[in-house]
Amino acid sequence: MEIHTVTEGATEFTCNAYLLAGDPPALVDAGTMPGVDDVIADHVEDLDAVYLTHQHGDHVGELDAVLDRFDADLYAHGDHPRRTGGLEDGRTIDLGGESYEVVHTPGHAADHVSFVGSERVFSGDVVVYNDGAFDDGSFGRTDYPGQSRERLIGSLRTLLDRLPETVSGLYAGHGDIYRADPTGPDESVRAVIERALARAERRDPKYPDE
Repeated sequence: MEIHTVTEGATEFTCNAYLLAGDPPALVDAGTMPGVDDVIADHVEDLDAVYLTHQHGDHVGELDAVLDRFDADLYAHGDHPRRTGGLEDGRTIDLGGESYEVVHTPGHAADHVSFVGSERVFSGDVVVYNDGAFDDGSFGRTDYPGQSRERLIGSLRTLLDRLPETVSGLYAGHGDIYRADPTGPDESVRAVIERALARAERRDPKYPDE
């Protein structure tokens, strides 16, 4: 199955929005890039559903445009006026013809969820491979109102507890995709998340202005 980062060409701040061009096609987050619906249409004729990791503005800015263009269903953990169904912790969902478990991972956002499959995890902002703060394992910021470092630390531990050993791809809301070669010397996705957890547990500010 092909996975396309449909916000890759953005010139404004946005999340990584991932199109899983399988059967049925699905989108993880929508981003804020104008014209993202056109990029999606370049790859697939139809879009079955959009699945939100959380509802921060950089993840949903173009959501209405995508839903209107494709008449797609919307799945989210938190309430949304266009939500078709919920994303309860432990639920199994189909993304592009592959099975994923919904894992509630709050801290960066109260409604944050991650999607854990046998080969890859869509982690939203709870954990990223690299960003402006850390490389090789970072975590979502927790210094805004309604966020919690303690809850995020708990979410990283939960994610590790429910992460299959076969996972070799980390598809985060920001930064680069991380793919480990399970037969080579690359660090595992688990090692990347463990490093992010260790950094979060130090409880030092992620950014100097926190």
